[in-house]
Amino acid sequence: MPTGSWNLQNKKVHFKQISADDPIRQVIKEVFDMDINVSGGWGYDAQHAILIHEHTVPLKQLQHTLSSMRAHLEMSMTLPEEERYGGINLSEYSRNIGPDKTLEVVTYKVTAMLESDYAAYIKSYKEGYGTEDFDMVAHFQDREQATLRYEIAVWFKVDI
Repeated sequence: MPTGSWNLQNKKVHFKQISADDPIRQVIKEVFDMDINVSGGWGYDAQHAILIHEHTVPLKQLQHTLSSMRAHLEMSMTLPEEERYGGINLSEYSRNIGPDKTLEVVTYKVTAMLESDYAAYIKSYKEGYGTEDFDMVAHFQDREQATLRYEIAVWFKVDI
């Protein structure tokens, strides 16, 4: 099932939901080498909320980390190399309590850029910075145009 589609310079971008066939805790351990006491799904809706059983860091920080993991899986790690995004950043936009008061929905604004574009902009900046011909304003305007922006909602239930 899709998480949504977004337009980037008239190009439709589409990401698929991460499967919950394998336990989320196991996936996190194998892919990110972190042991986080969670279960459930990847937080796409109330029925597939990420269940947090304990946390040793502030809850908002853990929620951001888990949401970032999901975004990296969707936008990079599960895609063919030429379709992968880099420079993936999330910033919290809103936080709401679910209808039954046991769930929390956190919305994040996400920014990212195709990995190939991201690498080219980094290289261009490193090579051009400090030279007479380098137009820094134009460089950052171009980067801005190449940046994908969208929002994701992540459902959590804290079970502690």
